[in-house]
Amino acid sequence: MTADDIGDEPREASRGLVLLCLLAIVAGACVGFVGGAFRWCLHRADSLRETILEWSHGIPYVGWLVPVALVALCTALAVMIVQRVPLAAGSGIQHVEAVFRGEAQPPRLVLVPARFVGGLLAIGSGLVLGREGPTVHMGAAIGAEAGRRARLSVPDVRLLQTSTAGAGLAVAFNAPIGGALFVCEEVTKSFRLRTVLPTLFGVAVAVACSRLVIGDRPDFAAGTVPSPQIALLPLFVVFGLLTGILGIFYNRLILGMLDLVARHRRIPPTAIGAMIGAVIGVVLFLNPLVAGGGDTVTQILVGGRTFVMPILLLYLVVRFFTGPLSYAAGTPGGLFAPLLALGALWGSLFAGLASFIPGVDAGVTVAMAMVGMAAFFGAVVRAPFTGIVIVVEMTAVTSVLVPMLAATAAAVVVATLAGSAPIYDSLRERMLQGQRPPRA
Repeated sequence: MTADDIGDEPREASRGLVLLCLLAIVAGACVGFVGGAFRWCLHRADSLRETILEWSHGIPYVGWLVPVALVALCTALAVMIVQRVPLAAGSGIQHVEAVFRGEAQPPRLVLVPARFVGGLLAIGSGLVLGREGPTVHMGAAIGAEAGRRARLSVPDVRLLQTSTAGAGLAVAFNAPIGGALFVCEEVTKSFRLRTVLPTLFGVAVAVACSRLVIGDRPDFAAGTVPSPQIALLPLFVVFGLLTGILGIFYNRLILGMLDLVARHRRIPPTAIGAMIGAVIGVVLFLNPLVAGGGDTVTQILVGGRTFVMPILLLYLVVRFFTGPLSYAAGTPGGLFAPLLALGALWGSLFAGLASFIPGVDAGVTVAMAMVGMAAFFGAVVRAPFTGIVIVVEMTAVTSVLVPMLAATAAAVVVATLAGSAPIYDSLRERMLQGQRPPRA
């Protein structure tokens, strides 16, 4: 590669870019296998949890204590891991953003086992958390370690950890384009060649390696989804506007739950984690679909099946609160996967309500669920293109792109005009405030 191939950059910069791309390939392979193993372990944990729940229902009177004790114990153990490696708490995406902005130091490799085991305990036991948070942060740690071992400059180490964080997201959702867009739209907010090329190489290799572990297929089997009529586009815009309002409340609820936990400093974090885990354990025993990451619920809805409207509303309300509650436990775990499940539930519920309008039939339900996934993601995270592309890649459906674009744009407009900060901006600021020494 010569300087002419990449514009006006000098030859030394070109060599540095080549080195970054080579390191991204090596680190991407590691991210792919680690992230693939993490997803495989979570799948096995889900199966084991279902078996234990089924067994507990056969125990008269005290069977509910089994999931309560299990989730409480796993959550407490995950919190104990976080106490040893504090960076393992929460999503990790806010830390990736802070590192890129020069506000925090790149993560160390010790973060990988902490995130892997802690995430497996927390998400696998049934907390309403997403797999993408640990996978993104593990990817960032692997990239940062590769940069340090190659003796890169501090800015290049930060850039490499950012690129491989995108590879981690791509592996989490089997969405390579979404992972690359995440880096450019959400983290760096730019499309500079020096960022894009290592990201593309890292994402491509990571997803290829992960597919050797988990297989090559979309995360959700949606089948053929008819394209909604253009005449229904205003309905999707109205849905997007309402979704923006819902996203505002969800962001406030996440921050409110974190504030509530922070006010109880005298209670040991492991005890708080165990109490939250016990609550989720009760929810799991009553109905497994209202706990966990939410992939099962999302698959049901995008696969063409649905629930009666009272059940849709119940699932939406319960998951709306158990997601922020689970995040407040402080274990490793992300927000993306629960967001997608909530969006699908909200879209299906809205479609059911809209079916009373003349000209709107039940055939729009699956389309509205998919649109809800992207729109709710956009309202909360404020990364509309990333949300849209992730949903398209996870479902392999493009027939709903036009209403998805309109609804997501409307949701983002409402959340922005209302002054609601993107969730990861708020979480990053909280994280940095916790790291700053108190004023004298």
